[in-house]
Amino acid sequence: MNKVEELERIALQVRRDIIRMVFNAQSGHPGGSLSCTDMMVALYFEAMNIDPKNFSTQGRNEDMFFLSNGHISPLWYSVLSRRGYFDVKNLSSFRFLHSPLQGHPSPRYNIPGIRIASGSLGQGLSVAIGAALAKKMNNDENIVFSLHGDGELQEGQIWEGVLYAGAKKVDNLISIIDYNNAQIDGSVDEVLSLGDLKAKFLSFNWIVLEAKGNDMEDCLRVLFEAKQLTKNNKPIVILMHTLMGFAIDFMQGKNSWHGKAPNKEQTEIALAQLEETLGDF
Repeated sequence: MNKVEELERIALQVRRDIIRMVFNAQSGHPGGSLSCTDMMVALYFEAMNIDPKNFSTQGRNEDMFFLSNGHISPLWYSVLSRRGYFDVKNLSSFRFLHSPLQGHPSPRYNIPGIRIASGSLGQGLSVAIGAALAKKMNNDENIVFSLHGDGELQEGQIWEGVLYAGAKKVDNLISIIDYNNAQIDGSVDEVLSLGDLKAKFLSFNWIVLEAKGNDMEDCLRVLFEAKQLTKNNKPIVILMHTLMGFAIDFMQGKNSWHGKAPNKEQTEIALAQLEETLGDF
C-alpha cells in the first residue's frame, strides 16, 4: 500500500467517525467536516511536523494548527484521536453534556491538540498570525497552519488579518480555505459573493495556491509545495476546492447538510458508502 492509499483509508474511517458522532449526538455539522477530511488527514498524518504524545499549548519547535471554522469539530476530533492525541473511545461522547468534546472546540477541557476556542467565525486567522509572529521572535523555523470556511471570509476581521499578514510579511503562515461555495443559508455566491478570491489575496501580497481538496494526492502535492514556498516574505493561502458533504451521495454538494444530523436510516445509508478501515469507536 502506498502513502496515498494509506491516507485514503484513514480518511474513510474519519468520515465514518463524523457520521456516527453527529448521529449519536443528533447535533453537529457533517457537511463541512466531510468536505475538509482529505486535507486534514494529509495535514496531520503527513505534512505537519508534530508530536502528539508531547503536545504543548506553546507549540515550540513544532508546527501549529488553528481551526477557525470550529463548527467542523467532528472532523478535528476524529483526526486528533486517530493521530494519537487522545483515545478514540472519547469520540462516543461528542456533544454530550459535560463531555470535553463539545460542539465547538475549547482549551477549557485540556484536550491535547487544541490551543484556542473556535467557532466565533473570523478570529482564527488573527490568532494564527500571532502564533506565526511568536515563532519568528523565538527563532522557531516551524510553520503555522490555519483552516477557514469560505463563508467565514465574509467576516471583516479576516480581511484585517489578510492585510496585516501580507504587509508584515508573515511568511511562516499557510492558511487553507474550504472553497465549497456552500454555507448554512445557501451558496456563498447567493449570500454574499466573495468575487475573485484569488485576485484579492494576490493584491494583499499573498502567495496563492489551488488544490482539489477531495483528492488526497492533490492535497499532499499542494501542502508540500506550500511548505517549500514559506520564508519568501509572503504568507501563503491554499484555495481548496471541495464539495460540501463529500463522499455521501445524498449530502454531497448540498448546503442543507451544513448543520443537520442524519436520522437512523440516513446514517445506515451513509455508513454503507464508507468502508470501516481502522475500527469504529
